Amino acid sequence: MDTGGLMLFLAGLFALIIGAEMVLRGGARFAALMGIRPLVIGLTVVSIGTSVPELAVGITAGLEGSGSIAVGNIAGTNMVNILFILGLSALFRPLELHLQVIKLDLPMMILAAGLMAGLAWDGILSAGDGIVLLAGAILYTILLLRRHESAAVEEEFEDMCAGGLEVSCQAGPKRDGSRARLNNALLLAAGMGISVIGAQWAVHGAVEMARSLQVSEAIIGLTVVAIGTSSPELVTTAIATVRNERDVAVGNLLGSSIYNILVILGLTCMASPGGLPVERQLLMLDIPLMAGVALACVPVFWSGKCISRLEGGLGVAAYLIYLLWLILFRA
Repeated sequence: MDTGGLMLFLAGLFALIIGAEMVLRGGARFAALMGIRPLVIGLTVVSIGTSVPELAVGITAGLEGSGSIAVGNIAGTNMVNILFILGLSALFRPLELHLQVIKLDLPMMILAAGLMAGLAWDGILSAGDGIVLLAGAILYTILLLRRHESAAVEEEFEDMCAGGLEVSCQAGPKRDGSRARLNNALLLAAGMGISVIGAQWAVHGAVEMARSLQVSEAIIGLTVVAIGTSSPELVTTAIATVRNERDVAVGNLLGSSIYNILVILGLTCMASPGGLPVERQLLMLDIPLMAGVALACVPVFWSGKCISRLEGGLGVAAYLIYLLWLILFRA
């Protein structure tokens, strides 16, 4: 394999992770300074912030004619999130699920996966499809803004803000002033800029690796790109699990998976000239498998309203088997 492509991809991935961290912190602090509730910050800003690498890679790949990387990355990342990262989290500590996750986030994740599969069925994801996806994101966000949780859940998200993101959850416009908001807006903008540069390197490196290994760009998107761009979700979930903030861990992964399809893929479709072509194997195998993983969460989430260590272990094993299958039979 050409080591130049690998090194370029790794450099891009590193820049993406740094950029995503800056976007996450700047965005969360800015939202807190505007008086937005920690619960809303955790379920929206953090979920979207951890998906910045997917957004940057998707738009860059779409603009450069590598749409298979963009689509494969979304499908692959969602399977990494639900099977591997959520499974690892449950292996470390069983995850109790609150009713709002089962009543809102789980159905929205299933609907988003089904919508992606349906829109992609004609072999292309057009700008019009992107508008439909973004409309779904707006609806989901409105439902989140109207969401109310128990005091215990609200406290978990306050701890996440104050600890993991170093955000004062009591901050408001009057207390911190315009200078703090400006500083965090600049941090947000700088993070986006670094993410764009990192995405260009990562996409170019991924294309070079695909050519060197003589595999399709979709396989690269489903594997190394998907695993790499899931790093922010892995870090955020690991911190939340260690701190016993289980609602933050589950909410971040489900929210990120939903926004990956509705926002990230939606914006990528709209930014790509002529839309995103969907390879037949992605259409017939990987996207339905992603939707199947979302559906498989229903009995798991409803069985005692808890993800046990056994269920987490089965999720991790299922992802490793899928990854092995991709490498042995699709590469």
